[in-house]
Amino acid sequence: MTDLQKRKPRKERKENAEKRRQQLLNATWRSIAENGLARTTLATVAANAGLSQGVAVFYFKSKVGLLTEALRDHYARYQANWEAALEAAGADPADRLIALIRADFDPDICNPEALSIWFAFWGEQKFTPDYAQISAQFDIARSAAIRAACTALMTDAPEAEIERTGEWIDTFSDGFWQRLHVLPGDYDAARCMDETLQMAARLVPQLAARINCP
Repeated sequence: MTDLQKRKPRKERKENAEKRRQQLLNATWRSIAENGLARTTLATVAANAGLSQGVAVFYFKSKVGLLTEALRDHYARYQANWEAALEAAGADPADRLIALIRADFDPDICNPEALSIWFAFWGEQKFTPDYAQISAQFDIARSAAIRAACTALMTDAPEAEIERTGEWIDTFSDGFWQRLHVLPGDYDAARCMDETLQMAARLVPQLAARINCP
């Protein structure tokens, strides 16, 4: 430990460490968007962050460790976004389901860089179990939120139909994410969100009046 570290209060050292760690994670996202997963290394990330490679090694040990934490952090931001949308929506299940759909197309979540990161990791899940495990952990929470809203709205429907409805809504927005990523010139997030809401209203008619569905 250096003399400077000894003089700094523990709280300040911890805050500085978290700031440096987040700086590296942010640089990882930029590197993935620019170079892809295969060409993202501790060196490219450190350079992007304006730090030494030794600093990246100190915080994440290896490229695998860095990428795993970058994916976890990416999902955490995604979850924080839809959880905030749910809180703002209140208790009404129709408003909550609409909020969940709209959150998927929020500019902070649905943008070219973010989509590049999602699809880069999803393409590697088959070969990297840690990526698949992280995805599953976060997806469970959002799927449960969609299912809860559908259950409250589809009171006379059997459980299997409610489950399918939630999966269809989720799959529809995933499909639009793919089109926005692959064909950005042909689609925009606002149109994709509107069409997802229109589709959801056909599955769950209580949504129609809330979104002016014809």
